[in-house]
This record gives sequence, C-alpha cells and structure tokens, in this order.
Amino acid sequence: MINAHAVTIILAAGLGTRMHSERPKVLHEVAGREMILHVLSAAEDAGLRNHHLVVGPEGDEVTRLVQKHHPNAKFSLQKERRGTGHAVLTACGKIGETTGAIFILFGDMPLLSGKTITAMGEALSTCDLVVASFRPDDPAGYGRIMQSSSGGITAIREHRDATDVERQIDLCFSGLLCLRSSDHLSLLERINNHNAQDEFYLTDLVEIAVAEGLKVSEVEVDPVDVAGVNTRLDLADAEHLMQTRLRKKALSGGVTLIAPESVYFSYDTKIGRDVIVEPQVHFATGVTIEDNVRIRGFSHLEGARVETGAIIGPFARLRPGAHIGTDVHIGNYVEIKNAVVDEGAKINHLAYIGDAHVGARANIGAGTITCNYDGFAKHHTEIGSESFVGSNSSLVAPVKVGVGAYVASGSVVTENIEDDTLAIGRARQINKGNWAEKFRALHTSLSKDDACAGED
Repeated sequence: MINAHAVTIILAAGLGTRMHSERPKVLHEVAGREMILHVLSAAEDAGLRNHHLVVGPEGDEVTRLVQKHHPNAKFSLQKERRGTGHAVLTACGKIGETTGAIFILFGDMPLLSGKTITAMGEALSTCDLVVASFRPDDPAGYGRIMQSSSGGITAIREHRDATDVERQIDLCFSGLLCLRSSDHLSLLERINNHNAQDEFYLTDLVEIAVAEGLKVSEVEVDPVDVAGVNTRLDLADAEHLMQTRLRKKALSGGVTLIAPESVYFSYDTKIGRDVIVEPQVHFATGVTIEDNVRIRGFSHLEGARVETGAIIGPFARLRPGAHIGTDVHIGNYVEIKNAVVDEGAKINHLAYIGDAHVGARANIGAGTITCNYDGFAKHHTEIGSESFVGSNSSLVAPVKVGVGAYVASGSVVTENIEDDTLAIGRARQINKGNWAEKFRALHTSLSKDDACAGED
C-alpha cells in the first residue's frame, strides 16, 4: 500500500525535436489522450495524489492541460535541459520534507500502468531505493543494470558510457525509480556531469546510494509498460500497443470484434457485453455503448451514448451529444449530432439529424436533414413519437413535428406541425405535355447551327 504522503516527480520538459513538432512531446496523444495524462492516470491508479511536474520553458501548454485535470498539481521550471538528474533537482526545493516515498516518472510513457508503480512501492518496503528494470528486444540505447556476484545492484551504466562487455547485459533501466523518503533526495546533489553527454544522469543516483550503504533493489516490469516515446515511429508503436491492450480488454469483457486489428478504441471507451463490432469502426473519445448493440462496419463514434439493442451503421457517424435510445436503428450514411433519438426510432438512410429530439418509434426517411444552423446560431428541431418524415425533407429549425404527424416526401418544413397532421411543404407539380420533345429538338437544331458556323 502506497503511503498517502507519497509524491510523484514527473519529468515533462522534453521538446518534440525528434518528432519534428512544435508541440511539447508529452502533449502528443495516444488513444485520444495526451501522454502526460496517461502517466498521471497510472499514478492515480496506484494511489498517488501528490504530483509535481518538471516542465521546460515552452511548457505553458503542458501546465494548463494538467491543471485542468489535476488542479492540485505543482510545477517546477527546468530552464536548461541538463539531464534527468538536473531535472529532478529542480523539483526538490518545492517538494520539501515528506514521510512518503518519492516516485520519479516520465511524461512520455503513455503505456505505464498503476500495477507497475504499485509493484515498485511494494518493493520499497524492504529497501531504500527501487529501480524498474526490463528486458527489451533491443537493449541498444538503454542504461544497463550492473549487479554484483550476489545479485545486488551496484550501478546503472548509460549505454554511451558502457564498455562492450557491459553492453552485452540485457537487463536495462526503464528510467523509473522510487526513494523511501525525501531524505534521499540530497544524494542528487552529488551527481556530476562527467560523462559522454556532459549531463547530470539520474542513473548515477544508484551508485551514489550504494556507496552510502543504502539498499538498492530492482523490480523487473513488462517492457510494454515502460515503452517511451521519442519519435513519430515510437508514437505509432505506442498507439499500436495501446490498441492491442484496449482490444484485449474489450474481448475479455464480452465484446465480439469481427476484425480486431481494424477497430480503434479511445482510452475512455465504455462498451457492454454481447456487443458486436464489425470491421473498420473507430471509437473516438467519450463513447459509451450498452449491451447487445451492433456497430456495423466503417462507422465513427465520438462523444455518443448508444443504449441496449441499437444498430448503428454501416458508414454511420455519431458526433458529440448523440444519444441513441434502446432498439434504435441508425443506418448507412446517417450523421447524428447533439440529438436524442428515442426508443425504436429508425433513421436508416442518408440523413443528418443535428440539435434535435426524435421521439420513440418515429421514422425518418432517406435524405432528411434538420436545418439547424442559420449562419449565426443553432436551433432545435422536435420530432414527435410515432411520426413519419418522408424522404428528402428539410426541417428548418426551430420547428416541431407533432406526435403521429406525417411529412410528405420532398417537403421543406418551416412551420410547426400539429399532432396527427399531414404537412406538404412543396410546390404543386405542373406537367407540360410534349415539352421534353420540343426541348430536345431545339437544342439539336442549335448544335447543328454551331457546327455550320465553324465551317469555311
């Protein structure tokens, strides 16, 4: 159990240089959420509540984002980027004394889990310092964990400073470590920059602690949990790993994914049991799917709620504010935005319903749109239960279609329709006999005259 006084120091000062980006690195998203928020979420899952972030001179956007979600977080500015050890030192003055552990995390590890942090905390109960180790497929670039013949940790050697023999070691340092208390932060002041990078390495803390007679231990963790992001390729890899994790979670929770590799989830997707998701479906943020729903192929959902028994798609788009009721059918090329569709209603083809309420068991025909925007403001459309809106109708908001009312196909509705009323909002049809024949003859004659005019 992690002490309530424990503190996290999260290093978040990195630039997006290797990502060729103007945005701070930790603001790039994985599964619809910024990496720094993934790390903070993992810390909270482990019971950590006291967060202290180290940001760079360009970190105002990072600060604003974190404060929005974690208003009690504190921040330190690392004016010069002189290594991880130097970054932690910039935070030490503001942390003060604490009887809780100090966890040092990195803001570019979006796959970090609370389970890994908890394991580190549990190991700390029998020692003074714990490092999280892992065995990557390719250890190049990672610090190697040096061990004595008895198995105790003696040091961490950065890749650039390691000998050829040391580089054969496959047990690597993830970057994560924790200290028993703030008393041990004073050891950071003894770190120097006598290395190939001319930087102050956090890894030197281990050797200094060992020299002081402190007990250092390591916890080997899942390499996926500590995968860092430095490049766009790393970001794509992190997205792939996160999607694999989210797909497995959905499958183990009773969801059928017909082609799992083609379905994309967001970090916060909530999805019930006996849901069937067809290929090429994308869940953006803020989606809740209840039990026994079918999402047909090539549909896109964001900020939407879908209740039990509904059928969505194929090629449907649910935008923020869409609330789809029980047993509703939303068909191909239908877009719903900021609208409630009540139980049993059907909108099966080529329609746009925005800023509206569709009553229970209403039927909306193909090509129907709610004209909700007048160029300055959005307006509401109310469509009563049991009503029928014919194909290719335009409902110009604000307008109300009464319960059980009928709208004739091709109508432009600009006035409210009473219950059980038929509305016809189109011009009277006029048929002109032989008009088409005369029209074709005229244009044929004109074409011949044009051709003659071009001859010598």
